[in-house]
Amino acid sequence: MYRNGISTAPQGDMNSYSLAAAHGHRNVFHRLLSHTDKAKGDVLSLEEILAEGSELEGRSSSQVDLIRSGKAKLKALKEAMYHSAEHGHVDITIDIRSLGVPWTLHTWLESLRTCFQQHRRPLIQGLLKEFSSIEEEEYTEEIITHGLPLMFQILRASKNEVISQQLSAIFTQCYGPYPIPKLSEIKRKQTSRLDPHFLNNKEMSDVTFLVEGKPFYAHKVLLFTASNRFKILLANRPCGENTCIEISNVKYHIFQLVMQYLYFGGTDALHIRSTDVMELLSAAKFFQLEALQRHCEIICSKNINTETCVEIYNHTKFLDAPDLASYIEGFFLKNMLILIELEPFKQLLYDTLPESPGSDVLQALEKTLAIRIQSIHLSSSKGSIV
Repeated sequence: MYRNGISTAPQGDMNSYSLAAAHGHRNVFHRLLSHTDKAKGDVLSLEEILAEGSELEGRSSSQVDLIRSGKAKLKALKEAMYHSAEHGHVDITIDIRSLGVPWTLHTWLESLRTCFQQHRRPLIQGLLKEFSSIEEEEYTEEIITHGLPLMFQILRASKNEVISQQLSAIFTQCYGPYPIPKLSEIKRKQTSRLDPHFLNNKEMSDVTFLVEGKPFYAHKVLLFTASNRFKILLANRPCGENTCIEISNVKYHIFQLVMQYLYFGGTDALHIRSTDVMELLSAAKFFQLEALQRHCEIICSKNINTETCVEIYNHTKFLDAPDLASYIEGFFLKNMLILIELEPFKQLLYDTLPESPGSDVLQALEKTLAIRIQSIHLSSSKGSIV
């Protein structure tokens, strides 16, 4: 019977190493090891045993027997490592690892879980340091279903700087070297168009917006088809010659950019200053202009660096722009080893109040990393999102 890549057998059929390891008899395990060790001159290195397709030709029969017995012993130790990890005897697991037996993802995770439950910080640090020795071929669904929840739980609970740095390095390693998936422009739906000459032109205007106390002249025929928000604003208004609608919480020059986008039929003619992009994003979301909102999100994504990312992320969460938030979470994971040293990022992770927009950032990072691992390590079309 195979479980987590290890052949397991009923206890009556377990090898002696596994029996000792499963029951936590560390002294017995070491006596078994010393009993089976051959003379120093006959001992093969684990590297030789692990070497694929070891050349048996040209070796004496005694050397061939030694290689075969070495491989059998390695297999037995792998099983023992599995059983010790399963039963929480982490000291035996680490003893076996010190012999050169490689980690499987499962044995590493079970050992980490035990150490976390037992509050054994030095062993946690040692195990986290060992993660890089696990081959990517070892990554299975278990890293998503059990590994990430455990590691993020440790990060949430531990304020130890070394552990935080080690976990950050692991998350960055799992995220991989590929670029963060880019945000793509949204093709604007075909709507009514007017010549830009009519932009804020009182001539033939049939609706006036009052923004910061100043009038902005527009045309219903364009706005009715622009978005549902404009349609609602214009609906149920008196049928006078000119409807006046007051717009709150939007600056005049930001509203002007929104109107330029509508009258010019796209973003090509827009000149958006970096200091205005978040306000324009907010306005685009309010007026339900998806293509303009995405254009602003793309500009934001290009302005993100280690100094600006936390502030932009907080704005993004407040505005409820999930695609941009996911992009920034990818940036966090890709640069986490640097960010974990910076106070604003640490405050974002640890000091936010339950009702604040960034309070679930660790949960969001876990979700983003799970999607990434699924794509680049576990899916049949690895790396498809990048």
